[in-house]
Order: sequence, then structure tokens, then C-alpha cells
Amino acid sequence: MRRRTTVTTRRETLKSILLGAAAATTPVVHAAETSRRDQRVPNCLPDASTLHWARGVEGQRKADLGDGTFLNPIMPGDRPDPTILKDGADYYMTFSSFDAYPGVVIWHSRDLVNWRALTAALETPIGSVWACDLVKHKRRYYIYIPARKPGYRSTYVIYADNIEGPWSEPIDLKLLNHIDPGHIVGEDGRRYLFLSGGDRVRLTDDGLATDGPVEHVYDPWRYPSEWDVESFSPEGPKLLRHGDYFYMVLAVGGTAGPPTGHMVIAARSRSIHGPWENAPNNPLVRTQSRDEKWWSRGHASLVEGPDGQWWMVYHGYENGFWTLGRQTLLDPIEWTADGWFRATGGDLSKPIHKPQRGSAVAHGLALSDDFKTNKFGIQWGFYDPAPDELQRVRYEDGALVLKAKGTEPRDCSPLSFIVGDPSYRVEADIEVDASTRAGLLLFYNRRLYCGLGFDANKFVMHRYGLERDARKPLAGRRIRLRITNDRHIATIHYSANGREWTKFDVQMEVSGYHHNVAGDFLSLRPAIYVAGSGEARIREVSYEALRNE
Repeated sequence: MRRRTTVTTRRETLKSILLGAAAATTPVVHAAETSRRDQRVPNCLPDASTLHWARGVEGQRKADLGDGTFLNPIMPGDRPDPTILKDGADYYMTFSSFDAYPGVVIWHSRDLVNWRALTAALETPIGSVWACDLVKHKRRYYIYIPARKPGYRSTYVIYADNIEGPWSEPIDLKLLNHIDPGHIVGEDGRRYLFLSGGDRVRLTDDGLATDGPVEHVYDPWRYPSEWDVESFSPEGPKLLRHGDYFYMVLAVGGTAGPPTGHMVIAARSRSIHGPWENAPNNPLVRTQSRDEKWWSRGHASLVEGPDGQWWMVYHGYENGFWTLGRQTLLDPIEWTADGWFRATGGDLSKPIHKPQRGSAVAHGLALSDDFKTNKFGIQWGFYDPAPDELQRVRYEDGALVLKAKGTEPRDCSPLSFIVGDPSYRVEADIEVDASTRAGLLLFYNRRLYCGLGFDANKFVMHRYGLERDARKPLAGRRIRLRITNDRHIATIHYSANGREWTKFDVQMEVSGYHHNVAGDFLSLRPAIYVAGSGEARIREVSYEALRNE
């Protein structure tokens, strides 16, 4: 009870801060009206703005170009496996959060292009969180969450009567060896979860338990054997009822691997019980060439826009930037006369007309942090945390005080945040106890990271996930560290006072710090680690996006 009260207070504080910032910095903007015909025909507008994103908070790139068009991604950075909910005039979306806790951050929009963070719905660690499904049923919100930890994986459910929480503790549905649940209510009024591999299970009326065995109900469409893909891997079923049919939208081809692997397919049935008919134009979305801007496009959900036009949200890797993870893309679709649908966005490297009749919320999240408020979950998350990881944290005199753990970055659960810019600079003011080692990193996972750490006597360099004594003496236990990641070239500086900076004598190339090298489906993130014993005080972290061409 005490923990839930603290969480509720934190969320209320975050809500007031975020809403206050939105009101102070960005007025609501109403999109200009255009006809449905104008929306669907010249969706792509090749002009000078195709080379640049709009600059948002702290220079971060944002999709809304301010002229009635947007440029993908709508959510830059590692926002994979999007699940989206239309709730009246509001849209809510969340993503796989993997090892970061608190996790399953819910974002809010009213135009599908501009998004603001609301809350982190999952507080209790249940393992690495994969593709969720966010739904509303009879005025209650549910998130179905597949998660895995060593020796066990299952699907869980959390629920809330308000989208901003408080959310319940996770309930284990004991669905072993499946991922990617997709919720739907059938014509019989019963609730079902569709699962990876073409399987399905019925739920109880309250949606909090299974009601029968897992059944195999669909054999997914297969691509030609000569295509370059990672694996067959039918996953990510998202279900909706539209007109006379139930539609199932899936991903096949594997999430990473070759850029041409991941794809979107669909099937439909007049009954939730089948038979399922594959779309004649499968795959509906697929990267055809490694020369395209967006690779491995897949894992789609369909949603109706504010003006009645329909869209797909799905993820993709940015050409040359596996390190940023799978980013969220928005692609218009149209329903065809034969009851199918097709993507109409064309080349997603170019601007597309925004959805009409929506209004813009303040987009994005400031990543600089003076630690006067608690941004855990909304921004910060621990990598591979223990159930009691938050007990390492306290706020004191304008500083985040973090208790040491482990011996080096690989085993100390670094604290990190997601970035979506190809070039950026991050700084951190860190002070350590005599027995503590801490530092600033670019962190992918326990096998791949780089950066600079220090203790009371010397610097320690981190490179390729390995530690090496930098042989540089250090006077004092407080220092400001800076890492500039300029399109994969990492440069490190340090300063005793924040004014005079010394360049560290090793630079690093980090384009290989990604899933196809080290697994885990994550992204390269700024991170702070604290190891050894004692504590470290982090007084300020600053973030600035650099050139975004």
C-alpha cells in the first residue's frame, strides 16, 4: 500500500509538470482542413524539407513539420512494437520496454503525429518486456504484456480504470512459450488473445485469466523462399473488426537480420473462429532494398484517424542507424472496394500529409534533468534490474543519489534513457565516494558499451564492453563528463568545473553497437553507472541534439 501511494504521488507530480510545460511552451494547433481526396492522392510531397526534421525540445527531431505535413519517424528512437488505442478523440500508444524499469510508458496524442509521455504503467519487474497490446474494454484499460526471464516466460495482464493509473500489479496468465498477444472480442461476445505462430486462447469475461486451452487457428502466409529474411517468425497479431470482417495483421520475416526481412501481412475472416483468408496483396509492407530509408518495416497496428482516414503504425530501423533501435512510423492506408486495404504512403523518407481534424499536443520530452523531480519510468530506466532496484535511489539536495552495485557496467544495472537523434551531446555532473566508481556511457547491453568512468584516484576507459585503466591520475572525486555521439563517432571530454574541458585521448566508432552484433533488440543509450561500494551523486544531466540532417 505504501509503495502504490508513492507511485500515485509521483505520477500526479509528473502529470502536472508535463501538462504545465505543454501549456507554457506549445499552444494547441488545429490542423488545416483538406478533402479526403487531397489526403489520398499526393501523399508524398518532395521538397526541400525532405532533408530535415523539425527541431523540437532541446533540438530533438520531431515529425510535425509545421506546414500540414509530417516526416517519419513519428516517435524517434527505440520505440518498437507499437500498440495503439483510439479512445474517442484521444490516442494512446506504448511499446516494448525490454529490460528498462519502470517500463511500458504510455504516450498520448490527438493527431497521431505529436505525442507526449503520460506514465510508466509497469512498476514490478517481470522480466524482459516484449510486444504488448493496449486495449479498452467496457471502460477499463488493459495491457497484455509478454515477458521473459531466465528459465521462464509468460504473458501477464495489468489493468486500470484511468489510463494514467494507478495500474494493477501484473497477473500471470501462464501462457508459456508464446509472445505478442493481440486482444479481440468475437461476434460471440467472448474475449480472445491471439498469439504468435497462429495460436489463440479464450479469456474469461474480466480478461484476467484464460478460459480454455491454447488452440492453433491460423497458418500464416509464407513469402517466396528466395527472399532475404531473418526467419519465418509469424508474430505480432493485431486484431480489429471493420465492416463485415475480422482482420488479423501480423509480422513475418524476423525483426532484424537482413534489411529486407521484416514485413506486414494480413488475413481476414467473417467469424473470429475462421476460416482465415490471406490478403491477395501480401505483403502489405516490406523493405524492398537496402537502399531505402527504412529497413525491416513490420509489426503493424491499424487505427482510424481523427477525420476517418485509416493509418498503420509500425516500426523500422533507420538506414545506417541500427543503434537507434526500431523507430515508430506512420503510414496512411485506404480500404479497397473488395474489402481489403493497402498502404498509400509510398516513400516514407519524404513528407506526408498529416491526419486532419486533430489537434497537436506538446511533442516529446526534455532529456536534460536537474533531478528536482522524479522522472523514473517516463525517462530513466534501469537495465536488467532486480525487484528492489529502486531502493538504490534517493533524491537529496537537488541531486540523484545512487547506491553502488556490482563491479563494472555489465553487472551494475546502469541507468539510461532512450534517444532518437543521429547526433547529440550528453553531459553529467558526478561525484563519487572514496570506494565508488561511476561514469558516463553509451550503453547497449552488458556485452557492448563504451565511455569513461572514474574513482577517487584515476579514470577507467570502457570500450567494446571491456575495461581498461586509462592511466590518467585524477585529483578530486567530482567531475563533469561529456560524450558527443556525432553519427557514431563518440568523443569524450571531462572537466573539473564545467568551463574548461579536456578531450580524452581515445575516440570510438560505435555503429556496430546494435542487435545484429550483440542481440537483445535494444538501442544504444546514454547511461550512468555506479559500481563498487558507497554512493554517487548525480547533480545534473544535460542533453542537446546536434545536426539532424
